[in-house]
Amino acid sequence: MACRITELVIDCADPQRLANFWCEVLDYVELGWEGDALEIGPPATGFGGPQPTLVFIPSTEPKHGKLPMHLDVNPTDRDQGAELERLLAAGARRVDIGQTTTASWHVLADPEGNEFCLLRRQVEVLEGHSSTR
Repeated sequence: MACRITELVIDCADPQRLANFWCEVLDYVELGWEGDALEIGPPATGFGGPQPTLVFIPSTEPKHGKLPMHLDVNPTDRDQGAELERLLAAGARRVDIGQTTTASWHVLADPEGNEFCLLRRQVEVLEGHSSTR
């Protein structure tokens, strides 16, 4: 028997703002609030499906330096350049962490400064996940 990642929990200043951003990025929907935590996930499967949900928990602790873990995302229905423009329009910003100008990925930050990478390879939309893009 093995475990599977079902949720990623992210401390943040404004759960609703960050959930809105990541819903746009991942084509997720709000699954609901439990106390002061807001969970988002794939619209067709929600919790327990093949993709993990994201849970945003309010925190007043300031971020100090580089996070020990970050998310990598891949485009599903367009090339990397077009997806980069979409993410920037949604509120992401470019981040320089020392990557080379020839790197095959783009380092970005969400509205609260959490780094994530946009990788080059296009991947398929998972079955049961309706892309609205």
